[in-house]
Amino acid sequence: MPETATRPAGVHVHPARAVVDLGAIADNVGVLRAAAPEAAVMAVVKADAYGHGLLPVARAALAGGATWLGVAQLAEALELRAGLDADGADAAAAHPPILSWIFAPGAPLARALEADIDLSAGAPWAVAEIAAAARATGRTARVHLEVDTGMGRGGARPEAFGALVAAAAAAQAEGSMDVVGVWSHLACADEPEHPATGRQVEVFTEMLDQAERAGLRPRVRHLAASAGTLFHPATHFDLVRPGIAVYGLSPAPAVASSAALGLRPAMTLEARLTVVKAAPAGTPLSYGHTAVTTTDTHLGVVPLGYGDGIPRAASGLGPVAVAGRRYHIAGRVCMDQVILDLGPESTDVAVGDTAVLFGDGRDGTPTADDWAAVVGTINYEIVTRLGSRVPRVHVPAGREDA
Repeated sequence: MPETATRPAGVHVHPARAVVDLGAIADNVGVLRAAAPEAAVMAVVKADAYGHGLLPVARAALAGGATWLGVAQLAEALELRAGLDADGADAAAAHPPILSWIFAPGAPLARALEADIDLSAGAPWAVAEIAAAARATGRTARVHLEVDTGMGRGGARPEAFGALVAAAAAAQAEGSMDVVGVWSHLACADEPEHPATGRQVEVFTEMLDQAERAGLRPRVRHLAASAGTLFHPATHFDLVRPGIAVYGLSPAPAVASSAALGLRPAMTLEARLTVVKAAPAGTPLSYGHTAVTTTDTHLGVVPLGYGDGIPRAASGLGPVAVAGRRYHIAGRVCMDQVILDLGPESTDVAVGDTAVLFGDGRDGTPTADDWAAVVGTINYEIVTRLGSRVPRVHVPAGREDA
């Protein structure tokens, strides 16, 4: 085993990093635009762009042809607007519409209106608070009414939608509100044959008719997220809201892989080995000694753990690639580190070599889908849970180095 450490180009303070390919983000938006050619695209960049980095991803998505941006929380919306406005005239789109859809009573809606944020309202109380903020600021609020078509989460149920429409119509009549959209969310779009999607489209269409009978004329009707965009053309309406597919991950890997959909995973999670050492057969590994070496071998330590968002459930399972070979975590995932049993023949692996936990799958490296499969979750969670202490390195389109 070589004792000298290898050092890749560039010096990084943290021994691990998530490299985000912004060219892949832009290209993925192009694929989604082609999948819904009659609809505008809202790139959903909530949760720090699914762990990929809010502002760089938003800019790349706009460069790829998205004309809207969406986030869940007001704080995200305010950060996004401030960052894009600071870009000035050289930004790909200087002032795109931003929709934010979660807030509780008493939220600082005046700040949202002053930042030109579109807001969602799913109940009369939300309409009342938005209208009050509009009157206080002298601005007309841009509002999207949310209907619960079968998700059981946000929005007014169909039997209560009339009261929401009436409240919004009154606010619009007084000039405090402009109802620019009506929207809902699909529950089973990742199962293309599931009958719930068709039922939700029917309910959504009925609620649109109800809104129009009340005198509302929404310009953007939107129902589809990633799975709807890719698998259900009848859900496209005026606007689609892809999230996970923007990042190159399939919303339904069992139905179609990222590659089959023409998507490129944008994030590669990698770390430099901080320990490489020989260990005899019978060496117990990590907490609880749940793994023991079966032969004389070499061990490698990867400086990532559950404190960085690596699932502890991946103990003994999580795939990691080093020097073109795939290994699995040996023993339990620790807070900051995991151990690899590199085998007796891995004499070409050295301290400082790069371990890839997941990436785009080229050259046999593991993917977020691989990690999701071994821990019984979805690829969304694998990338989104990555902790903030792991630096994000954003590679511009057209560049391979990082």
